[in-house]
Amino acid sequence: MAPTDGPVPSPPAGGDEGSGRLLSTEEQAEYERLRRHAGVRHRRLRYAGAGVLLVLALLLAPLSVVAAWVDDQVSDTGRYVQTVAPLASDPAVQDVVTDRLTARVVEQVDVEAVTDALTKSLADAGAPPRVVEASESLVGPLRSAVRDVVDRTITRVVTSDVFAQAWEGANRRAHAAVVSMLTGQREGALRAEGDTVQLDLGQVVDEVRQRLVDAGFEKASAIPDTERTVTLFQAEELSKAQDGMRLLNTLGAWLPVLTVALAALAVGAAPRHRLMLLVTAVGVGVMMAVLLVALALLRRAYLDAVPSAALPPDAAAAIYDTFVRFLIDSTRTLLVVAVITALAAYLYGPGRGARAVRSIARRGTSAAGRSLSRAGLRTGSVGLALAEHRSWTTGIVIGAGVLALVLWNHPTVGAVALVAGLVIVVLIVLDTLAAAAQHPVATGSGPATAP
Repeated sequence: MAPTDGPVPSPPAGGDEGSGRLLSTEEQAEYERLRRHAGVRHRRLRYAGAGVLLVLALLLAPLSVVAAWVDDQVSDTGRYVQTVAPLASDPAVQDVVTDRLTARVVEQVDVEAVTDALTKSLADAGAPPRVVEASESLVGPLRSAVRDVVDRTITRVVTSDVFAQAWEGANRRAHAAVVSMLTGQREGALRAEGDTVQLDLGQVVDEVRQRLVDAGFEKASAIPDTERTVTLFQAEELSKAQDGMRLLNTLGAWLPVLTVALAALAVGAAPRHRLMLLVTAVGVGVMMAVLLVALALLRRAYLDAVPSAALPPDAAAAIYDTFVRFLIDSTRTLLVVAVITALAAYLYGPGRGARAVRSIARRGTSAAGRSLSRAGLRTGSVGLALAEHRSWTTGIVIGAGVLALVLWNHPTVGAVALVAGLVIVVLIVLDTLAAAAQHPVATGSGPATAP
């Protein structure tokens, strides 16, 4: 029916639904224009609000990862011990501990007093003057021999399971010292001393001292109980780092929750949810990559800041890598999650590549469903229900995968890959069962039912 230029009824309005006033063609056009303008303005406001929420979420994402890592290290004793335990078996760290302990033990052995006593004894015994003079030159060889024996003894201790057990036990008992390091308190085995972070090796010193005494070095029993620490970190910015870590420790429990909430609100507020999910996932992936780069730069700066006289570069690198490895693992895991999320959001979109992938997958599941039907497998009403509620079943499966990762204790890249693989397999199986119900097989009693 051709349109007319006559008056048309006005659209119902709140409180005046029963009015029968008619709008002219010009008024109707103006009304439609204003309504479109209001809709455009509303969408722009939603995009602006979603953009603000997204920017906040992306800025907080790296800070949330670091804050959660710090809170995990401070509050979970097992996790902290798991972090520092590899240091006991690292060759570079073992060499530092051996050298420091050997030097301190040798310092307590008065070689000059031993040679003086020997010289006096020989002289008193009436030994020939040549023998007495030769005994005075034994200081260097004797000191070298003492160092060699002490070094071998300490090396056997440090490279044995005793050292590893002592290391883990000391750190487990002194886990509260992690808090001391972050807050600047001088308590526990791990503590801040000025611009350095030190670990007390008292238990290891006791073991070495006892072994030296058992080996015949009675003088080793005089090794004092003071200054038995090894410097782990040395940096001029330690006080600032402590202030930042205290703040991160406070926010560690809630900052990740706030970040996820902001990202979810950004996706929900945007008019096009799938597109905003894609943008959010890409943004989070970029921020995780930036965090990895920042950690690499921080590692370089730390190694440059630590004097080689205080800590050899290989030992400093081993200590840094050991302490931040779980932070790096978490960042990489979130990067993989972001990439998978972005890929999924793209594949559910209208792009040519996404349509091609969905078409291939649909043909594959349809062929598998027909094969099941020909093999005599009937999915019946279950298959029809899966086909009718495909979007619901897909959402439930994906939601179950997300829940599994949330409940997973410290998920890794491997865990994410495993869950993603299981989700894909389950979706393929469900689509195949749905396709089997939609492709019934012809029987000899009558014509096949057309799909």
